[in-house]
Amino acid sequence: MGEFKPSQRLENSRNFKDYLILGIKGFCMGAADVVPGVSGGTMAFILGIYRELIESIRSLDLYVVKNIFKGQFKKAFKHTKWPFLLPVAMGILTAIFSIAQLMSWFLDTHPIFIWAFFFGLVLASIIYIAKELEGWRISVVAWMMVGSFSAFYIVGQIPAETPETAWFLFFSGALAICAMILPGISGAFILVLLGKYAYVLNAVKNHDYLILLIVSAGAAFGLVAFVRVLHWLFHRYQQVTIALLSGLMLGSLRKIWPFKESLSTPQSVHASSIISPHYNVIPAEFNQEVILALIMMLIGVLIVALLNFMANRKRIHRTGAK
Repeated sequence: MGEFKPSQRLENSRNFKDYLILGIKGFCMGAADVVPGVSGGTMAFILGIYRELIESIRSLDLYVVKNIFKGQFKKAFKHTKWPFLLPVAMGILTAIFSIAQLMSWFLDTHPIFIWAFFFGLVLASIIYIAKELEGWRISVVAWMMVGSFSAFYIVGQIPAETPETAWFLFFSGALAICAMILPGISGAFILVLLGKYAYVLNAVKNHDYLILLIVSAGAAFGLVAFVRVLHWLFHRYQQVTIALLSGLMLGSLRKIWPFKESLSTPQSVHASSIISPHYNVIPAEFNQEVILALIMMLIGVLIVALLNFMANRKRIHRTGAK
């Protein structure tokens, strides 16, 4: 991954195809964000745009706000890294508004295969991200364990019943986006814990723009504030930060293990297991469903391997071109 450096040179070298690919990557992030168990931050990490995403969001600062209020939109626009943010944001929003209902249907009808696919994605990405660690010092291992146990505990909590007031929706959006930008902790699952996942998902389906506006305002506030913390951590404690994020992803595997049973019924759980209490199990028999789930896992692993191969090839090509 290299050092956390400004991406101005990268922006200047991008063409239409590159921006289209950024939009597709944003779409993948949005698709992941819809599923309560998979983080859009994880997807950004897998797709190789995580650090540039943090840096670009950080460009939305007080300077931009002041110039917008002064009517100096050109200055505000020039200060932001919009060539990166715009296609990624459009991709995320397109995914959220176009596949929210489809993902809900898949989680209702084929939950095991969806979870298996994402399990393979996250598992493989942990291996590739961990390769960025320069030596396994005690401090690095300790922070990875902190991340793992934190995520393992958080994703195992039972959702609470909460109010539907404006202030709480704003708070939910702010907290969910902080988790959403962290690899390993799903923002959608934070909404589940806060008792607002189904509420917000229904607002998306029914185009309830007032609810979406309140949640989005909270998300915007939380995002702009939280990325500064992440940016500072990458600059000051790069190896520790990578270890912590790797641990968060490792601990999150508890939530997306595809084979589960409900505490209230001995049968395999469906989409309701996202919200209802459940526990992970090893399949009792090696049947067709298990085989298909393992194939979906393998597909997830192969996609990450392919993405990393393409990224390395592109990096070598750019280095050789210099």
